[in-house]
Amino acid sequence: MHNTPAAGTDPLRVFIDGQPQHQLPVTERGLHYGDGLFETLLLHNGQLCQWTRHLHRLSVGAARLGIPLPDVAQLTAELFEFTQNINSGVVKLILTRGSGGRGYRPPQQPTPHRILLLYPLPPAPAAAWSDGIVARHCHTPASSNPALAGLKHLNRLDAVLARREWDDPAISEGVMCDPQGAVVGGTMSNLFVWTDERLLTPPVTHSGIAGTCRAVTLEFAAQFGITCAEAPLTLTALTSASGLFFTNAIIGVWPVRELAGRQYDRSALPVALLTAVRLAAQSPT
Repeated sequence: MHNTPAAGTDPLRVFIDGQPQHQLPVTERGLHYGDGLFETLLLHNGQLCQWTRHLHRLSVGAARLGIPLPDVAQLTAELFEFTQNINSGVVKLILTRGSGGRGYRPPQQPTPHRILLLYPLPPAPAAAWSDGIVARHCHTPASSNPALAGLKHLNRLDAVLARREWDDPAISEGVMCDPQGAVVGGTMSNLFVWTDERLLTPPVTHSGIAGTCRAVTLEFAAQFGITCAEAPLTLTALTSASGLFFTNAIIGVWPVRELAGRQYDRSALPVALLTAVRLAAQSPT
């Protein structure tokens, strides 16, 4: 096994276009314009979790942006070589359009770059699963653009500014709204609201990311016989909800104990569903 560095240090390993290296040309459009996509995968017990869902989202994003998708078999083989003999971590896969000249117009025949980075798992907040986490409201609005909504594109400055709003280690996540005040989700996660024995989550038609763990939650809710719908949400709806929880590929499920001073009872949530989603987030596919 490879030793895992402490959180915040350089990545344990970097591959670019299938080779261990650390350099890209300064003409890279991902650097100049955020012209690319990324996926963040959980490596658990030596296996990549929910790879099929991540690949599907990457394919959708590449088609929408007009970036040629790498050969799937080659990309999958590179990922497994990249993570060989490593038990756990966070794998970041970046796909850029590649190099280009000055100006926004992309090259007619781009040569995309595939970048793989391996990071140690971030420490989870104490008792995040058993007791829930503390969250806050963010002042920075989430970007609203139907052409990019749902995609995990490289333009994430709204989330960067929102996460910059607090430095309190007791607060684990922040709720973001669009410029019109509709709830979008967390700075790094999707948000679910439990009310009147049903789940609601914001749509990703104008803002937000179509999270892989979000998709798992939507599918599992149907299997559990729980009504789960995409619906516009306001901050008032969060205040009146019975419970809240965040999801993403790395954290799995975080129930909310407190949001902006409002207390929530974790036991009011459909705990069996959350448990199933949490386990599925750690499963290979």
